[in-house]
Formats: sequence, C-alpha cells, structure tokens
Amino acid sequence: MNLLSVLPNIIHKILTVSELNHTAKQLLEQNVPLLWIQGEISNLKCYPSGHWYFSLKDAAAQVRCVLFSHKNQYIDWEPKDGMQVELLALVTLYEPRGDFQLNVEIMRRAGLGQLFETFEKLKSKLEKAGLFNPANKKPIPGFPKQIGVITSPNTAALRDVLATLKRRQPSLPVIIYPTLVQGKLSADNIADAIQLANIRAECDVLIICRGGGSIEDLWAFNEETVALAIAASAIPIICGVGHETDFTIADFVADLRAPTPTGAAELVSRDYRDLADHLYRLHQRINRSVLHRIELSMQQADIMSHRLIYPGDRIRRQSLQLNYLNDRLMKNWRHQIEKNHWKLMDFNRRLMASSLDMMNRSYAHNQLNDRFRLIMFSYLENQTNKLRYLHAQLSQLNPQSVLARGYSITFSTENAIIRDSKQLHRGERIQVKFAHGACEADITKLDKS
Repeated sequence: MNLLSVLPNIIHKILTVSELNHTAKQLLEQNVPLLWIQGEISNLKCYPSGHWYFSLKDAAAQVRCVLFSHKNQYIDWEPKDGMQVELLALVTLYEPRGDFQLNVEIMRRAGLGQLFETFEKLKSKLEKAGLFNPANKKPIPGFPKQIGVITSPNTAALRDVLATLKRRQPSLPVIIYPTLVQGKLSADNIADAIQLANIRAECDVLIICRGGGSIEDLWAFNEETVALAIAASAIPIICGVGHETDFTIADFVADLRAPTPTGAAELVSRDYRDLADHLYRLHQRINRSVLHRIELSMQQADIMSHRLIYPGDRIRRQSLQLNYLNDRLMKNWRHQIEKNHWKLMDFNRRLMASSLDMMNRSYAHNQLNDRFRLIMFSYLENQTNKLRYLHAQLSQLNPQSVLARGYSITFSTENAIIRDSKQLHRGERIQVKFAHGACEADITKLDKS
C-alpha cells in the first residue's frame, strides 16, 4: 500500500479509532521493511505463555518490542535488562492500544554482526585458498594405534571424549595436549598444540574438541591461525567443537567434522563389541573355508589313490595278461594243427579212394603240406616276435630294471615309499635301495619347493 495513494481516500472521511489504528498498522507494515535496530534492553518481562515483552532504548528514545515464543526458543542465551542487542524487526502498531512497537524476528547480542561478517570474510578467503577442498582432506585411519586430544584439561568435553573412548575401545592409548579453548590467547595456544603434536608424531589422529557456547566463546576456532595450523598438519584432524548446530572455520578446514566431542570420539574409535563380533564372523568363515579345503583334498586323495597302481601290481597284472595271451596262442595253434591234420587225413582218404588222380593228388598234397609248413613257420615266427616284444616291455616295467639304470627307491623308517620331500623332516633317517644293495641316510637339508 502506497502512503500517497491512501491519504486522499481518508482525508475527507471520518474514521473510528479502530479504523485509524488498523490503517496506521497497514501503512507501517507495508511501507517499512524489516530493519536491524540496535539498543539496550529495558523492562524485560517473560510471560507464562513464553512471549517476551521489553523496551529497546538508547540515550534519546525508546520503543516497545515483542518477541513471541515460537521465535525466542532458538535463542541459546539469556537476555537481561541493560544488555546491548541487535534486532531484526518489523515496525508495526498494536491496534487495541495504539502502541507503536517492533515485532522481533531475530535477536542477537550487539557486536555479533561484526563477528558474523568477519566469519564470512575469513571463510570465503580460506575457501578460495583451497583449504576446504575435499581432495585435500587426509583419510582418517580405521584402526589408530594412538590418538591425541587437543582441548582444555578441565572441561566436560574432555571427560565426554575419554568416557566414550573407554566405553568403546578401552585399550586405545590417548595423549592429551592441554590448551586454552577460550580467550585472547586461545587461538595461538591451539595452533601451538597442533604443531607440537606434529613434531612429536606420536599419534595417528588428533581430536580438537570443546563444549558448546556462544559465538564469542567459540571464536578461537574461527581464527585464521588455527585454520592454517589444521591445514598444515600432517596428522589427520577431527574437529568436534560445540553442539551439532555450531559451525566454526575449524570444522570446514578439518579432515572430518564431528557434531559433538562425543561424536568425534565415536568416529575415531571402534566399539570393541563390534570388533569382537567381526572377528568371530571372520573366524567362522576361515574355519569353514579350511574345513572345505580339507574335505576337498581328502576327496582328491581318495580319487588319486584309486587311480594309483603299485608297479609290482602292474607287473603281475601284465604277467597274467601275457600268460592268458600265451594260452590263447597255444590253443589256437593246436586247433590249427588239428584242423589241418584232419584236412590232411581227409585228403589222404580221398587220395586213396581216387587212384586215378593219385599222382595229381599226391602232388597237391605235397604242395599243401609245404604251404602249411611255410604258413605255420611264418605264424610261429610272428607270434615269437610278439612274445619277445611283450617280454621286452615287461622287462622295462620291472622295478629292478629301473634300478639298474641308476635310479633308486627311498623308504621311510616305516618302509613307506617317499614320493615328496614334504614327507621328510630334517634329522629323519631314510633307507635307499639300489639295483644292488641298499643304504641308510640322515636328512640334513630339505628343499620343499
């Protein structure tokens, strides 16, 4: 609503008080934007409804203010009369009484605006310098051997960290680097503690922690000195400063941010119960895997044992096969002789019966007899050669023949044949059999490759 456009419409109209106050309220709210106003709190009253009513004054004037409960619940400090504050407020009018007042949206202590401005400038500067770049963050070790805690030695934050570490991983050693965490000298103290921890190089990870507080209380962690010390640290750093809603420059520069000091302790430690469960599961997996490999090896050994034939058994088997073939040869030979004999007898009868063709039959008989002799001679010669060949092969398979070529057979003290150097142990006695004679020896060196 524009003030100039409203005035001509109401100048010639008689208004009620309610209409006047309503019009004034609309003019103020629609023509005056949200403003930041600075002043001193006076006459502060906190009603059971949760609303705060007070006056904001300076040396020359004052104005009524109201801060409703749904907005003041986010203020983590206690306002008091005489405090200098800065308000972001809407200029309005309380119609029932016609009181000019400010409806407060945000209230902060005076000077915080400069702190926030300084915070944003340093944050932008360090971000441009690459100190917030995730690529530059150092990984946090999963199982640190020793951790360091940089904080004040008499704080609840340190007690929370130590209690959490003791509960989760009591065997984890902790080194405390005492330092100031609040005040003018605290930033330099914190930076010196980080440098000292890096010089001593006795920790795998560092925790910088402090309990919650106002922005002024946490300001040491917004100093450039601390940010540069964190960025230059060769040891990974976890920052657990303030509450979960508190953010400092140190949070952005650190390798990992924790919402609270307790959260930082949880991030750097492993719960021993989880580790025990994990180790138990690994043990079960390894046990099952080893048992499976053993069972598989046993099955393979059974299969190989069925395939393995002792040379003596093979020789006996081939000897039986040779005897069988020899019997078949003799039977076939006798059968052929008998068959040819009967044929010869038949020829003789036919020859005797046929005197006219006696000469021819006699000649044919002689030819057949010669052919028979030649065939039998050739057949017997072939069978003899085959027999010699089989005998030569059988001789080659004879272990005694193998030994005669320079080989030997090694036996353990239990007369078991040694086939693998893994069956032997240093200092063990063995027996070695040669083609002629045997000997005993002691094992002095083994090559199991």
